[in-house]
Amino acid sequence: MTILNTLLVQARLSWRDPQRNREHLEKLVEAAPADLDLAVLPETFTTGFLGDADLPEEGMDGPTVVWMRQLAARKGCALAGSAVITESGQRFNRLLFVTPSGDIAHYDKRHLFTFGGESRRYTGGRERVIVDYLGWRINLQVCYDLRFPAWCRNRDDYDLMLLVANWPSKRVRHWSALLEARAIENQSWVIGVNCVGEGGNGMQYPGCSVVHDPLGH
Repeated sequence: MTILNTLLVQARLSWRDPQRNREHLEKLVEAAPADLDLAVLPETFTTGFLGDADLPEEGMDGPTVVWMRQLAARKGCALAGSAVITESGQRFNRLLFVTPSGDIAHYDKRHLFTFGGESRRYTGGRERVIVDYLGWRINLQVCYDLRFPAWCRNRDDYDLMLLVANWPSKRVRHWSALLEARAIENQSWVIGVNCVGEGGNGMQYPGCSVVHDPLGH
């Protein structure tokens, strides 16, 4: 396997302000070294968690997907992160994986955070998604999926589990412990990218983004 030079963009997100978030994240990615292979953004990086209420809907041809394609091409690296995407009248918390050539794979978050009202806003996905990129088989996951080990199980079909989140400070011990556990039990690399700061819902987010190797280190 080749080395996968990866940037974990542990960003502070502005509540309900897609354009401001795209501009902020673009500056962070553009400042990264030139030999970058993959940049990973947090969950719902354009709006903050559940910050899309009353905002214009975006589809797969909307400004966020266009922006990701342009940035990935200009930077020469893949770009991954989740955004709220509307398709056939349904909203999804969709993890987008965009390559420098403009190809897009996507995974719709399977386990919606019912306690926070996410299941009332979005439709849950049904399918696991594995992306082949630069010799790596990458399993796409979003936030609450981390708590479901059977869903995350390595079926000898991935080398890296990539998980993006808006995981609050009051449960950060769970975040850190479960990411390590998923790496150890699946004998795979694990990347977890969280946001920082205060969300519009009053939640505090601690970051604690991390890369674990297949031994859990």
